[in-house]
Amino acid sequence: MKIACAPTISGSLQAGDATRFRLYGLAHNPGIGTVGNGIVQALARQGMAPAQRAWDLLSIALSIVAADESSRRDQSADGWTRQIELEVAVAEPDFWNTQTDALDSTLSFLTGDIWHVRLTGGGLEAPKPAKRKPQPHDAICLLSGGMDSLVGALDLATEGRKLMLVSQVSKGDKDTQLTFATRIPGAPGHLQLNHNVQLPPQMAQLHERSQRARSVIFLAYGVLAASAMDRYRTGAAVDLFVPENGFISLNIPLTPIRIGSLSTRTTHPAYMAAVQRLLDAAGLHVRLANPYQFKTKGEMLVECREQTILQANAFAATSCGRYARNGYMHCGRCIPCLVRRSAIRRWGLEDQTRYRYGRLAINDSDHRNYDDVRAAAIALQQISLLGLDRWAGTALNSAQLGDTAPYRAVVQRGLEELRSFLAAEGVL
Repeated sequence: MKIACAPTISGSLQAGDATRFRLYGLAHNPGIGTVGNGIVQALARQGMAPAQRAWDLLSIALSIVAADESSRRDQSADGWTRQIELEVAVAEPDFWNTQTDALDSTLSFLTGDIWHVRLTGGGLEAPKPAKRKPQPHDAICLLSGGMDSLVGALDLATEGRKLMLVSQVSKGDKDTQLTFATRIPGAPGHLQLNHNVQLPPQMAQLHERSQRARSVIFLAYGVLAASAMDRYRTGAAVDLFVPENGFISLNIPLTPIRIGSLSTRTTHPAYMAAVQRLLDAAGLHVRLANPYQFKTKGEMLVECREQTILQANAFAATSCGRYARNGYMHCGRCIPCLVRRSAIRRWGLEDQTRYRYGRLAINDSDHRNYDDVRAAAIALQQISLLGLDRWAGTALNSAQLGDTAPYRAVVQRGLEELRSFLAAEGVL
């Protein structure tokens, strides 16, 4: 699978049998897809002037997302693992081509595919607004519209951090993100961007839905915003917070058939460390941090420093892995929904969320015997029989994580939250 992405429809973008995307603009050419349209204009409205390598990183991230969505897994030899050759036009190809091995290995870990990234010249220079506006914020916090990012933003604001909130717009979440941003104390800034991937017309109905590379764009947006801050321009480092509970961050496959990238690695600590190494090599002084790496989702809710605002807004947050497919309603039975429901039980509040499948004890394929519910029940049974370490296998290994003790502890507590909920539901 070959994909080529560039800001102009010329040169290598015209070549060969690659699926082609125009970066940052409309195609104006049959057979060409687009990605990133509207981002230049959004930054201009904010008066933001990002660093060049942060802009090149965004071009790479947008291209990765375009490749991820346009490369069907069911067309690969094993029905999952893809071989993706990606060519991206950047402004500084000589530097970025020193990082292709790191990019390839990081993406392979993230998505479970075989990547070969090549960088060429012809990329856009970083946009410079007609009038740059002050950016006095001292930290970036990703705001997805989910519970974890809401807790993270509330905690950071309570600590007195001057936040710029950064969001990836997606259907069903845009208004929630806007609402949450207005509820965070301290009047934070808010930047909403949309990758706007549009496949070539002939591929319009062939989107790959697994989207294992989506976290690349979240982090790239955050780095872009960080590099435009006044603090960054003085040479100081800017913190980029990515709030996610440690249980989901590790996302250990519940059963052997969910090995590898069949479970997402969006904020896995090994992936985050690899991205940090890439930022350091690029001279981008942005520090990635997940303050909740060793907290469960339930602990995040219980320990949030701003309970009044949290309790008034948390049930509007989105968790479901199939939210759009269920008519913008939580399904109640996917792994993210199960973790959400378990966390709310740990919090001790009545769950006000509307779930399509609410009573999980019903003995049919839509409830107790649904794949994710059954996988969770099987995992808990296996842990009781074999112990946590044998169940986790190589997912908790010191080569990736260093000292595994705190990771093991958060997994144990997360599983106990899940066990308590499923027992109360009558599934166990």
